[in-house]
Amino acid sequence: MTDPQPHLDAVELDAYFALIEVSSLLRHTVEQQLKEAGGLSYVQFQLLATLGDSPTGSHRMTDLADGVVYSRSGLTYQAGLLEQAGLVTRAPSEEDERGITVTITDAGREVLSRVFPGHIDVIRQLLFAPLKRDDVTALGGLLSTVRAHMRATPPRSAARRRRSASS
Repeated sequence: MTDPQPHLDAVELDAYFALIEVSSLLRHTVEQQLKEAGGLSYVQFQLLATLGDSPTGSHRMTDLADGVVYSRSGLTYQAGLLEQAGLVTRAPSEEDERGITVTITDAGREVLSRVFPGHIDVIRQLLFAPLKRDDVTALGGLLSTVRAHMRATPPRSAARRRRSASS
């Protein structure tokens, strides 16, 4: 029986640190742009963009949490802030009264239309400008493979909730 390597080799470590740094630099600039253009946090933008991209403009809270990889409680808080701002509404799910459905409002769509041009500019300038089209295709393929591997394990929000000892 062989022991797994106790550390990353130099190539793996370089790739990992490059990914982390690129991700951090991109997210920082995107967050600044979203805050300046629409008063949104990154997660709030993800929620609005996901809802705005849906044919119905709605999603169940659990599905949103899985999609944006955010805790249920954190998502509830963020959805509450967006609801207070009039950008979404929340209502009991028609399929399951225990579930909550979030729906984007016209005001939410208006905020998205205001932030998207700058958002796209940031992504193009920071991420895609130094790459050739073939590089972008290769990057997309590699990241899609890694994402599929990571998503093969159910997200935390899909895990069964533990019941308290008093239940």
